[in-house]
Amino acid sequence: MLSGAEFPVAPLPPKKNSCWRTGRSGAAEDDLGARLGCSFARLPYTTTTAKMEVLLGITGKDFTIIAASKAAMRGATVLKASDDKTRQLNKHTLMAFSGEAGDTVQFAEYIQANAQLYSMRNETDLSPSAISHFVRGELASSLRSRKPYNVNLLLGGVDPITLKPALYWMDYLASMAPVPYAAHGYAQYYCLSILDKHHHPDITLGQGIKILNLCTDELKRRMPIDFKGMLVKAVTKDGVIDIEFDDDKVVKSA
Repeated sequence: MLSGAEFPVAPLPPKKNSCWRTGRSGAAEDDLGARLGCSFARLPYTTTTAKMEVLLGITGKDFTIIAASKAAMRGATVLKASDDKTRQLNKHTLMAFSGEAGDTVQFAEYIQANAQLYSMRNETDLSPSAISHFVRGELASSLRSRKPYNVNLLLGGVDPITLKPALYWMDYLASMAPVPYAAHGYAQYYCLSILDKHHHPDITLGQGIKILNLCTDELKRRMPIDFKGMLVKAVTKDGVIDIEFDDDKVVKSA
């Protein structure tokens, strides 16, 4: 005879005034929900526009590089060619974002405000690890709400106490992983193999920029998308610095 712990557990029936997902389009579900007196939860998804945005991150001996494409796009249309997809959370932490246009800026500025509020209240900055866990918690809470944020993130920095670099990969489903290098969007398909080949933990900042150049050259060679170059920033023990990056280099086609 099975014990209570071994009995198979059946899924709970839907609560009153809630509906199972039907697989129909959003408008069709809204119409059906109105007739049934219920509503359907909206799950986030990765759009093609979000995938066309490039985010890259590289850690080294005593630094973390964060790079983001400058193009702000809506479908196939470039709305802005000098968009800054990063926010400085404190002196030693930087976050880059991609995803739905409204969600990205609203969520990034919400995280930035909370990190700075903590610094003012406690007269000390949160470490990159602490902020990443806070961000992951906010994404997890959002995912279980009616209107979840559709945001992918790279959070990098240098721990102000240990002076060790850190980089965290997070996506819209509230997954989080500490990584030595990372990419979001279609850049993953072209750049991760390059990073895997050339990266090692003790690279200098100059070597990190060279690896980043290899990645952007490959993107220009392979992707049929003009992402308007890269905005590059590095986090060191002295804070966040802007890196001058050559966006005008002509790459020979494959």
